[in-house]
Amino acid sequence: MTTIGVEEEYLLVDPIVGLPVQQAEKVRVAADLGDIAGGKEVQSELLQVQVEVATPVCDTLEEVGGHLLRLRHAVGSAAEEHGCRIAAAATPPLRDGRPVGVTDEARYRAMMVQAPQLVAEQLVNGMHVHVAVPSREAGVQVLNRVRTWLPVLTAMSANSPLWDGHDTGFASWRTVIFNRWPVAGIPPVFRDAEDYDRRVERLLESGLISDTGQVYWQARLSERYPTVEVRCLDVQLRADDAVMLAGIVRALVETALAEAATDRAPYPDWAPELLQAAMWHATRHGLGDTLIDRSGDRRRAGDVLCGLLRHVGPALDASGDTRQVTALVHRLLQNGTGADRQRVALAEGGMRAVVDLITRESTAP
Repeated sequence: MTTIGVEEEYLLVDPIVGLPVQQAEKVRVAADLGDIAGGKEVQSELLQVQVEVATPVCDTLEEVGGHLLRLRHAVGSAAEEHGCRIAAAATPPLRDGRPVGVTDEARYRAMMVQAPQLVAEQLVNGMHVHVAVPSREAGVQVLNRVRTWLPVLTAMSANSPLWDGHDTGFASWRTVIFNRWPVAGIPPVFRDAEDYDRRVERLLESGLISDTGQVYWQARLSERYPTVEVRCLDVQLRADDAVMLAGIVRALVETALAEAATDRAPYPDWAPELLQAAMWHATRHGLGDTLIDRSGDRRRAGDVLCGLLRHVGPALDASGDTRQVTALVHRLLQNGTGADRQRVALAEGGMRAVVDLITRESTAP
């Protein structure tokens, strides 16, 4: 079975007013000191209002879900010790306009010099899924085949409609913010691993990026692990929604590997402008409108998700994940995305209800 790992980023917020609070280092240390989470499972992020967690390498979705709940509870308890809460929302519903401290690491200081306003507004939290691949060459074949599914994954994960106390009109405002960096968005098609490495090396040689960590493509080869890393996802309100997305991403990677190995299906050759527009449309509407299916046609979001499940069905069957993932996708279509739920909370109870939602759901079983 193909191994998998998940990284999540959380906001730290004041439990009363909902504003981000700069307690990241204290919370990280407190979480690391406990018996529950230790080592590199709890990490620093760019800004001092964020904490990142990383699961160990997992074989099953049950392991992924168990580790995510364990880590969310550990960080949540540490946050409460320091008078704040974790919020699994991909953007803060509220900001107070004051500068947010940058974590004191060399690469983060360099980013502050490079783009101070972008760093100041980088209050975004994602979910990254690492799926093992047998080689970098195989990883490039996966990237070429999953790139047309990235808008669908973005729509499914949308959980950042609010910014500065108002509705942005976008289901995933995080995606809009992240796409302002020099190397971002959907990755291009690569001929092979040599082409991938050559193009990244050219960016480094030019000085346009300072390290490979600034290759912010929404799917990329990991430089630290033998994995493909899918990065287009907003962090999820609930851990079980994160498990659903992790299962789908793994199945997409396994399906792409099977296609590449048998050469039975060429990767979709979409025009760049079509793929970019499809991502913009998914970012704007989430699952509340149409999506672009794998053939490049515009269809109802529910129909596209059914097509996704058909596409990855054999891989889900092989890993024993079909029932769990299918049930969670059906729940998503019925209850809506995190963005939908935040908007309902805002309409029914104002910003206070939104803060309650994003903090309460973060550690829900």
